[in-house]
Amino acid sequence: MPENAVDLVSKVHLIVALFGYLLGSIPFGLVLTRLVGLGDIRNIGSGNVGTTNVLRTGNKPLALLTLLLDAGKGGIAALISYHLYPGGPNGFDFAIVAGLAAVIGHNFPVWLKFKGGKGVATTLGTLLAISWQIGLATCVTWVVIAALFRYSSLAALVALAAAPLYAGLMGFEKVTVSAALLAILAFVRHHENIRRLLKGEESKIDRKKSE
Repeated sequence: MPENAVDLVSKVHLIVALFGYLLGSIPFGLVLTRLVGLGDIRNIGSGNVGTTNVLRTGNKPLALLTLLLDAGKGGIAALISYHLYPGGPNGFDFAIVAGLAAVIGHNFPVWLKFKGGKGVATTLGTLLAISWQIGLATCVTWVVIAALFRYSSLAALVALAAAPLYAGLMGFEKVTVSAALLAILAFVRHHENIRRLLKGEESKIDRKKSE
């Protein structure tokens, strides 16, 4: 590849990374709860700006909307970036970079002094966009583990740890690497949940509230 072409590809990678980060950094949970008059979501529950904490407000439709928007951040960032070079040798790479950046943006948003969520929904949205088969398998794993053990954090950790295994089994080498990076990031962001799980202090999903 000519040197000027390499420079162009590198610049596009930077552009899609910035685009993904900025899109991912939009704190929909915080924005939505303020819009409906529920105040600052960071002052209740875990203080997280993600779906689980929005659900603690008791507003299930708002929590569902937060889930869709947070997942959409990763998916949209990946899909738009892919279509900068659809079907070309770099389009898939652009999608992966943008999706990864969106998760980082959600977890460390510049608007909230880099104190964001844990990136589970955004990670799932990214996986669905770059490989729907792997994304779907990961989502199903989350549902099964959540149903069996009633721990949202455990379901997220098991599902995201399984994602690179699914990618490897399906022969998606690039997705395997990106899914592994996303899983590592998820485990880092869930370090407090892991500690509580080991001590038996983690909160379970409330069946009554979820029905």
